[in-house]
Amino acid sequence: MKELPSLTSALLERVHEAIHAAGGWLPFDRFMAIALYEPGLGYYANDTPKFGQMPAGADGQGSDFVTAPEMTPLFGRTLARQVAQALSATGTDAVWEFGAGTGALALQVLDALSAAGQRPSRYTIVDLSGSLRERQRATLAAHADVVQWADALPDHMDGVVLGNEVLDAMPVQLLARVGGVWHERGVALDVDGALAWADRPTALRPPLPVDGEHDYLTEIHVQGEAFVRTLADRLARGAAFLLDYGFPEAEYYHPQRHMGTLICHRAHRSDDNPLVDLGLKDITAHVNFTGIALAAQDAGMAVLGYTSQGRFLLNCGLLDCAAQAGPRENAMMQKLVNEHEMGELFKVLALGPGGSVDGWVPMGFAHGDRTHRL
Repeated sequence: MKELPSLTSALLERVHEAIHAAGGWLPFDRFMAIALYEPGLGYYANDTPKFGQMPAGADGQGSDFVTAPEMTPLFGRTLARQVAQALSATGTDAVWEFGAGTGALALQVLDALSAAGQRPSRYTIVDLSGSLRERQRATLAAHADVVQWADALPDHMDGVVLGNEVLDAMPVQLLARVGGVWHERGVALDVDGALAWADRPTALRPPLPVDGEHDYLTEIHVQGEAFVRTLADRLARGAAFLLDYGFPEAEYYHPQRHMGTLICHRAHRSDDNPLVDLGLKDITAHVNFTGIALAAQDAGMAVLGYTSQGRFLLNCGLLDCAAQAGPRENAMMQKLVNEHEMGELFKVLALGPGGSVDGWVPMGFAHGDRTHRL
């Protein structure tokens, strides 16, 4: 693994080069793409630890944040019930997972499907991180005969698509209303050559008007919406389940949400400055689920359901899966569903090719569906 200061210095050099090549100002989404995905250097492309229960320390060990599959295998076991129903309902026999992290979710889903005699013929992981791919390969050794990896989507796909905390890691554009004038916020260099925020007037606007004249910072999700359009173009049969933290449009662009949702994670702590410690921390934004759903519909997909993660997991039989769980697993289960933990902030959006899934309601949305709120 690269020494941390040299990793940051090398990535900073790449950002400087990009700023100069762009004429002195780099849109934030391009900066975010470099910071997260620059080959060998970006946060998700380098070898630093990321996922796990324990914070990263000065020795480079530990992690920066924890996702639901690392918290408890109950998450993946429960999601597997929805996957099994979706495979049956759509007449498909393959699973695709985007951004599989450590491989924990894939292992939980495959173990549960195998135990039920429903293991798919193929489980494809689409992940840009070479270091994570090796970790996934080790984690999924017991299912090596069905697991494969892909760097990009094929022209044609059939199967069930999973994306847990994938949309939030896609680069976003920043819009800032300052003094009543809308700007796109980007990155430039100050007089000392350090990274600095820089705004340019823009014709871009949030999808909803933001009442008031107060200063206001927010994000628009062009790449996330492009992702679901591409998915719509390639997925011929099947269904997609996207789980992430976020809001419907009316909440996302509420006048009181004036500081935006952009945030960084390192060693299980959060900060709001992505311009420092490049390559050593996650940069993320909450998801505008309305925008994702509308982009999918415009591309020909149907919205099969939208609800909170807590409601989704309960609908899928989380309590049954936890019937024999011990005290620790039950405590983690509460974090998955409680409103003040992950249960309400995280949402689940299900999409399917238009016309191919008419009349089918995935079990995760049997009660408490919120599609009407999108």
